[in-house]
Amino acid sequence: MAAPRENVNLLFKLYCLAVMTLVAAAYTVALRYTRTSDGELYFSTTAVCITEVIKLLLSVGILARETGNLGRFKASLRENVLGSPKELMKLSVPSLVYAVQNNMAFLALSNLDAAVYQVTYQLKIPCTALCTVFMLHRTLSKLQWLSVFMLCGGVTLVQWEPAQATKVVVEQNPLLGFGAIAVAVLCSGFAGVYFEKVLKSSDTSLWVRNIQMYLSGIVVTLVGVYLSDGAEIKEKGFFFGYTYYVWFVILLASVGGLYTSIVVKYTDNIMKGFSAAAAIVLSTIASVMLFGLQISSRARPPRSAVWTAEGQPGLSECFLTQGLQ
Repeated sequence: MAAPRENVNLLFKLYCLAVMTLVAAAYTVALRYTRTSDGELYFSTTAVCITEVIKLLLSVGILARETGNLGRFKASLRENVLGSPKELMKLSVPSLVYAVQNNMAFLALSNLDAAVYQVTYQLKIPCTALCTVFMLHRTLSKLQWLSVFMLCGGVTLVQWEPAQATKVVVEQNPLLGFGAIAVAVLCSGFAGVYFEKVLKSSDTSLWVRNIQMYLSGIVVTLVGVYLSDGAEIKEKGFFFGYTYYVWFVILLASVGGLYTSIVVKYTDNIMKGFSAAAAIVLSTIASVMLFGLQISSRARPPRSAVWTAEGQPGLSECFLTQGLQ
């Protein structure tokens, strides 16, 4: 997975999109298995953190291969990481914004019906297109806008789960819910396009940028571990409930994260959105075949807060069910 030249051909782009889609679909299916199988349930926040660490290590290894020798590798790290606090701060923005996004999504889900949440949350797709226009100064054709809104509607239909009547009365604040979903949608569009702009606005290696972002991502996810599960982790241990299948899910998330950055670098966030939509369809079909999943009108239970660094839906209930971003 060495960094390709800037002027990459169409075949390489299609390859990256295909791999990202397949990895995301496989990740979602494997994730469902780890969250529904018998046994002790692992802490999802720790899995998010470990994913960030693995992505960092993989990026360091690829950068070492890209630079060619130890001297240039050390010089690159010294110049772009250790000696560039400003650049580190710049790449910490997506991590922090994604953390806000995912926690706003949790707040919205706590105050809106699941069906309303699913429909409104898909507005992040056209919001990403709008951010692309304003932040990257691109022009989208009428056909591209039509494709964006068709994608938004298609993802909504695939994930549609009308709420059923229930005897459990939960106090909700719809105004707070819609406000939270608006913030989450804006954060999703801004963070993705911001990262794309940083990647494409300089000649800095993609892997250097990944290292810069994953360092801040590890800090953000560690904060999430402490705030969400700190007491239980202290009692049971950081790796409580881990199995080979859990490590496989973490590996898929890590590889998928790297391919996501390649797709953003050499295509754009809109193509990433189409890839994510295809992964949703594939993982839904696979879940029906493997787990007997029924596409029915069944409300989803509340989900726990999410602290992820890359908008990769991270690993708590919200992270686990949405796949790679």
